[in-house]
Amino acid sequence: MPSRSAAGVRTGVRVVVSGDRGTGKSSLISAAASDAFPEYVPAVLPPTRLPSDFYPDGVPVTIVDTSSSMESRVKLIDELKRADAVVLTYACDQPMTLSRLSSFWLPELRKLEIKAPVIVVGCKLDLRDERQPMNLEQVMAPIMQQFREIETCIECSSATLIQVPDVFYYAQKAVLHPTAPLFDQEKQTLKPRCIRALKRIFMLCDHDMDGALSDAELNEFQVKCFNAPLQPAEIVGVKRVVQERIRGGVSDLGLTLEGFLFLHALFIEKGRLETTWAVLRKFGYNDELKLRDDILPVPTKHAPDQTVELTNEAIDFLRGIFRLYDSDNDGSLQPSEFDDIFVTAPESPWTVDPYVDAAERTPQGNLTINGFLSEWALMTTLDPSYCLANLICIGYGGDPTSALRVTRRRSVDRKKKQTEKNVFHCFVFGPKKSGKSALLNSFIGRPFSSNYTPTNDVRHVANAVEQIGGSQKTLILQEIPGDGVKKLLSNRECLAACDVAVFLYDSSDEYSWKRSRELLLDVARRGEESGYGVPCLLIAAKDDLDPFPMSLQNSARVTQQLGMEAPIPVGVKLRDSKSVFSRIVCAAEHPHLSIPETEKGKKRKRYRRLVNSSLMFVSVGAAVAVVGLAAYRAYAARKNT
Repeated sequence: MPSRSAAGVRTGVRVVVSGDRGTGKSSLISAAASDAFPEYVPAVLPPTRLPSDFYPDGVPVTIVDTSSSMESRVKLIDELKRADAVVLTYACDQPMTLSRLSSFWLPELRKLEIKAPVIVVGCKLDLRDERQPMNLEQVMAPIMQQFREIETCIECSSATLIQVPDVFYYAQKAVLHPTAPLFDQEKQTLKPRCIRALKRIFMLCDHDMDGALSDAELNEFQVKCFNAPLQPAEIVGVKRVVQERIRGGVSDLGLTLEGFLFLHALFIEKGRLETTWAVLRKFGYNDELKLRDDILPVPTKHAPDQTVELTNEAIDFLRGIFRLYDSDNDGSLQPSEFDDIFVTAPESPWTVDPYVDAAERTPQGNLTINGFLSEWALMTTLDPSYCLANLICIGYGGDPTSALRVTRRRSVDRKKKQTEKNVFHCFVFGPKKSGKSALLNSFIGRPFSSNYTPTNDVRHVANAVEQIGGSQKTLILQEIPGDGVKKLLSNRECLAACDVAVFLYDSSDEYSWKRSRELLLDVARRGEESGYGVPCLLIAAKDDLDPFPMSLQNSARVTQQLGMEAPIPVGVKLRDSKSVFSRIVCAAEHPHLSIPETEKGKKRKRYRRLVNSSLMFVSVGAAVAVVGLAAYRAYAARKNT
């Protein structure tokens, strides 16, 4: 049974109990379920379920008993990997079992890459030798310092039922209200992603945008999150606590952001994590402090050759954001201004691949408006859900369903001989040293470099392209590494998302030309087989070098045979590549043209035409026969009368 609902809400918690043999695992489980000490328990209990009303959170708990024997190791590992939380037991009357936690069990969990929170439980508390008292906090402190995955420690007695229910309450709480995403135990501070989420919540609740939550705003926040208003005396009490503990936490206008963050840090320090989690979940956050999928209404693509784009409403919003954060009005965003935009998002999305260095910047490294919008277009194309989440996090206040739109199928565009798309996705193929990276760099204004650095992973860049007549389209270039072509083409739908493909070759190198031609034929065949044929262009790169003999003749012959345009000469080193991007966009705007046809594809097309014409002939013949028969019957009827 899945442990989460469609909305990402926990519907159950699976707790796996493990530890050395004889430490009281089975007795602990049985005592928790029956509220009585069992006279007899089997070696390993079947899964035990605590009903939803067992604990206040209303989430059922399934407890899985395990054996530590070597024969059961495979099953133990499987159960641990499926656990939401792990209870590690030791026996209070057997000190060696406590030592085994840090010498075996905890390192073993790390070795198995178990990410679940751990509850350390000392069983058989009633059997501890009173002549050897133990301070649990002193003993466990260094262990917890070494193994941060330990959520809490507790000792209990199944025989006397001391703290037995608390064991699985803490296990459930560690899953439903985990500490790790919110609080850095070592630094004793809120974690950055938690601060960003709480800051967004604060700003959403600060309706008058004066930088503080007034009593009315604070009360509205309380009702929204906990369905209960704060009494005036309670509001005064909250403010007093903040004022006494943190300077600047309360202003004349109300509770400041610093005070709001302090309150949540205080809740966590006092073990009231459920309070902060209730707030976060009310505002749509999941356990990773990202917006849940159920509040991200990403439009559904019904076919692989559809894509998702930003709507005009979303683009207008982003233009406004750009102007708002361009504090010096220089038409570009400095790194500090750029970071401020995403201060309420889980992180700045464009500091990692595939978005880092994917757009146009000024010589000073600032992001232009074209670069800013192009980054958003790229993110929308590659990950619409991530794009929508970031839009909402930075303050998009419109209906989320109005931010994105699904484009028409490319196969329909091909039939209609036109497209309504504003963003075109271009695959860039070519052998090594053909100039692919140089072409991408020139597209986003990077200077030419003669140093060769091979591209091992797929790379994306995006920019706006001005067309004749003043229209502007966004072009995404995706560089396909030479070693990655085979893997790409192994996917039947690999070309579905591609609007146009270009094939580069070094015009001075005959081998480069031959390899590029092979790539072109491979892509053409895949397009014919899958039905996702795309317009293709050949680009003769390094036009500043002398071409190899028969270069023009060979390339012209191939393009003519395939029904394509002649190769486009480009010299990135000479900075004459600008027009090629307009040519690429133009090819994408005419999805029915420049689609290469192999001999096999031509034969297949001729065969289909022959079959269709034959069917038409048969249909016409049948129609003539029917008409003739009807005429004969009419004639015969008149003759008989």
